[in-house]
Amino acid sequence: MKRSNRQSESARARFARNLKTLRIQLGLSQEALAANAGLHRTYIGSIERAERNVSIDNMEHLATALNVDIIDLLRVQ
Repeated sequence: MKRSNRQSESARARFARNLKTLRIQLGLSQEALAANAGLHRTYIGSIERAERNVSIDNMEHLATALNVDIIDLLRVQ
């Protein structure tokens, strides 16, 4: 059975895509999200480009800042 591109992407890439999508939907800049999550703005950019392997703690900070469950940032969409 062939998997779709979205199903075969890494968890890091999926997290990055979902994070950026939710941030934009909420009208937040990377800087505003970083401030809400207690992280640096350049770190947010590197996460969204899937350059960083994000810790679970930081995933939780970002989910809280976006007011979503952490699973929403990992869900295949």
